[in-house]
Amino acid sequence: MKGILITAIALLSLGAPSLASAQAQRSQDFKNKYKLKEAVVLSRHNIRSPLSDSKSDLGRMTPHQWTEWSSGKSELTSRGGALETMMGQYFRKWLVDAGMFPENYVPTADDLNVIANSMQRCIATAQYFTSGFMPVGGVRVNHRYTPSKMDPLFNPQLTKASPEFVAEAMAQINAMGGKKGIVGINEEIAPDYALITEVLDVDNSPMKKENDPKLKALDNYNTEIVLEKWAEPHMKAGSALKELNSASDAFILQYYEEPDSVKAAFGKNLTRDQWAQIANIKDTYQDVLFTAPIVAVNVANPLIQYMYDELRSPDRKFTFLVGHDSNLSSVATALGVEEYELPNAIEKKTPIGSKIVVEKFIGPDGEEYADINIVYQSVDQLRNMELLGLDNPPMIYPLTLKGLERNADGLYSMADLAARFEQALAAYDAIK
Repeated sequence: MKGILITAIALLSLGAPSLASAQAQRSQDFKNKYKLKEAVVLSRHNIRSPLSDSKSDLGRMTPHQWTEWSSGKSELTSRGGALETMMGQYFRKWLVDAGMFPENYVPTADDLNVIANSMQRCIATAQYFTSGFMPVGGVRVNHRYTPSKMDPLFNPQLTKASPEFVAEAMAQINAMGGKKGIVGINEEIAPDYALITEVLDVDNSPMKKENDPKLKALDNYNTEIVLEKWAEPHMKAGSALKELNSASDAFILQYYEEPDSVKAAFGKNLTRDQWAQIANIKDTYQDVLFTAPIVAVNVANPLIQYMYDELRSPDRKFTFLVGHDSNLSSVATALGVEEYELPNAIEKKTPIGSKIVVEKFIGPDGEEYADINIVYQSVDQLRNMELLGLDNPPMIYPLTLKGLERNADGLYSMADLAARFEQALAAYDAIK
């Protein structure tokens, strides 16, 4: 891919894996050697308004006024739509350059599959992406339910939850915090809690003035995790991680949406590292709920199966799935992706609008090969609404699969990747 070498060099300078250049470089020699046959993309929706509004506890936690949003609660914003269109335009330029599609291609039903979770923010993200990706293609965005109803394909719910499963899941979650378990996780991010409560100005909030007992949650580090069949893993109300996750989410979105970063921080002139601290609360919340391996293979099972089926579809060229950060987190964990922290992002795992991209190639030996990256707009690209192109690509970060080796050209064997999908499916089947 032209222009992606720039990104690769940037990643190398920031301490990314040493194979970044091999993974990201798509020279003419590479394209002569490997034919891109298919791409399967799992995307998070773009910028939405917060799940809670200013009339909720979120609004009562601060004396300041949250952003007036261009969309209804939890819906994609107009800014998010514009950014997603830009990402779609980039994908079009990339795939035209890679030789998969000609310019202004009109796909067949077999070529292209676009499916979104049945939430407005996901459907709209897919619509904006395809308008940039294939503007004359008349692309149909598929969703199986009326808007606001979760599709089981994307719903990160537990479909198995025996006592044995819960015990193992809790052991894995507690291990994230060392000897202190959940409390240890909370203590590790205590500086982040201190920063966000300062920016919120909780001491001058309506909650504080009314001596609301809910504020006691901010001092409670013993987060209670709930793991139940047919329910998304969640936390009981009453802990700092649960309550401040909502504030972290709202601040992140406000930072992306509001051009004035000081205004976004309620008058505070925060550094980029401090914004990352605020975002780390939400990242930690996601990790706790969705990245314990046994939880990940449970909640990600429908998507793992679907993506695997798409990769084996004989006629499919491009699949675009739009869901949520929990989907990307659990799928990455289920596939055995090594730990990573994304550069040029405040959300270090699954930034807004980010995409796990699996590419399938045919090599000169007739064998199939694969690459897997996470593609996302940098903070500056998001905030400045930068146009994307081969000369200004989004960030492209290589994901490393534990225990698998890449060849000299930076690609995995497709057989190895297929085995990894099958391993994740087998791990789900093994859950009692």
